[in-house]
Amino acid sequence: MATLVTKRRFTVWEYHRLAEAGILSEDDRVELLEGEIFEMSPISSRHASCVDRLVQLFFERLGRQVIVRVQNPVRLSEYSEPQPDLTLLKHRADFYKAAHPQPDDILLLVEVCETSGEFDRHVKLPLYAKAGIPEVWIVDLSCEQIEVYRDPKTEGYQQSQIIGRGQTLTAQLLALELTVAEILG
Repeated sequence: MATLVTKRRFTVWEYHRLAEAGILSEDDRVELLEGEIFEMSPISSRHASCVDRLVQLFFERLGRQVIVRVQNPVRLSEYSEPQPDLTLLKHRADFYKAAHPQPDDILLLVEVCETSGEFDRHVKLPLYAKAGIPEVWIVDLSCEQIEVYRDPKTEGYQQSQIIGRGQTLTAQLLALELTVAEILG
């Protein structure tokens, strides 16, 4: 007799209840993606340095035009609440106090990877496209390049570009131009 095995997906609400019940703590480095809880990779010093460099560049170039959110949740759907490395959000006076930002609030999302590139590309990127995030950058520290994804559709991003050292990239919805060298250091 065959046994049917199914996965039990968690909603964002249930995910938060796990934290409230003490099953997950603030120190747990986890993300909810399509109802599954994934443990996040440890952050290396090189990764942290790149995130810090980007934060400084975004603040210097954009000032108070946007909210720069660092490794904090964004709610993509009822079943997904990732914590991207950086998210540039539409400015709001309440700084999203009542609820985490949603796809319509996001101007640019950045993932920095050193060892998690395949996961970012094959698991997270399709979720970002499906949610309609207009632009995603994957800063690949191993290859010293930046992958730019634009024009989201439910089946994925329609435009992608790889930008290497000596080149410049421009954020589509922002008056922001950066060189790859500025980002990678």
